[in-house]
Amino acid sequence: MSENTGPVATSIKKKLSTHLEPTHLDIIDESHMHNVPVGSETHFKVVVISDKFADMTLLKRHRLINNILKHELDNGVHALSITAKTNAQWGSGSQKVEPSPACRGGFGK
Repeated sequence: MSENTGPVATSIKKKLSTHLEPTHLDIIDESHMHNVPVGSETHFKVVVISDKFADMTLLKRHRLINNILKHELDNGVHALSITAKTNAQWGSGSQKVEPSPACRGGFGK
């Protein structure tokens, strides 16, 4: 996570750290890649590695994170890309996180 984090990124980091006790956490603000005003915090990618995900399907992991970040998602965060893995999954060589696609400008462009 970059040092120049805004209040939304800071809130995301605090909530995910508190609830999931991750061994690895990246909060990546991708807002600059989209058609939003400079300084907006609207598009994020999170990489969360936690054993709290053990015995959870991928869908349940995503629902858990969306629930933890409900306030942010209801108040300005437009997009949230999630990579959620256990320590075993992360340590077994699947540490690659695909880059986000280029913004298409919205409205199906």
